[in-house]
Amino acid sequence: MDIADLRDRILKQERRALARAITLVESAREDHRAQASALLESLRGAGRQALRVGLSGTPGVGKSTFIESFGMMLIGQGLRVAVLAVDPSSARSGGSILGDKTRMERLSRDKNAFIRPSPSQTHLGGVARRTREAVALCEAAGFDVVLIETVGVGQSETVVSEMSDLFLLLLAPAGGDELQGVKRGIMEMADVILVNKADGALKTTAMRTCADYAGALRLLRKRPQDPKGFPKAMTVSALEEEGLMTAWEEINTLTEWRKQEGHWTARRAAQAQFWFHEEVRQGLLARLHKAQARKDLQLLDEKVASGVITPSQAAQEMLARLA
Repeated sequence: MDIADLRDRILKQERRALARAITLVESAREDHRAQASALLESLRGAGRQALRVGLSGTPGVGKSTFIESFGMMLIGQGLRVAVLAVDPSSARSGGSILGDKTRMERLSRDKNAFIRPSPSQTHLGGVARRTREAVALCEAAGFDVVLIETVGVGQSETVVSEMSDLFLLLLAPAGGDELQGVKRGIMEMADVILVNKADGALKTTAMRTCADYAGALRLLRKRPQDPKGFPKAMTVSALEEEGLMTAWEEINTLTEWRKQEGHWTARRAAQAQFWFHEEVRQGLLARLHKAQARKDLQLLDEKVASGVITPSQAAQEMLARLA
């Protein structure tokens, strides 16, 4: 693959080149990994930055509908929007099973939008391992906003905050246990909580749910990266496209404050360090899949099973062989 040509085409905002590059960074082949690293390094000096927005929510809360309505609203303001939707993986084929792209029909047809579903595979946190690199490619391709949609809500979902500038949590009216807001985990990572489906018969319920979460957020410890009034809870209706502009204004307010106070730059630097450590950990785990390592593991497995050696001693021997 001609990396220099691919780089130039990405900088020229060619969608096909971007799709090909994301396929490259998602590949696990060693030669593809080397090419992907070279491509990302060559794009690093482009200096393009997008607003990275992480988005998570309970199944059925309307994430796809929200993303489509929100994305179309941003495009109407002259912005280019990329959506990286991380789907659950099929246990049999390993592929995506939700098909988010087919549920965002209007957005997928717009020339200023780019939607890329990716299988989450076995990676915890609802974010595909290479999503971070896909975000960097979308930035280089000139997109202004990158929306990163995760599989669902859970304690491990917080990894999305390590690749986004802001984290939106989408919740449904009357979802039960509104005091979840005082628990650690996903709620502590949220910058803005959006109670969706605030329309029709559910509008009153959504307002009450929003008030409950707003009260719960006040009980959380103040974070240094938040101005007064954040994190906050708001109501939106993706179906009727109400409250989206207000939510976008609040996102911009928070973003500008963080940039002025230095939190934006510091956060991105900390994220780069996090992913450096993560790459080292994943690289060490990958060594276990090499032929010799598998052979050593099998031999030690048999010794542990027969009681010849303790699990701790076997682990130390295995680590010594990998060193």
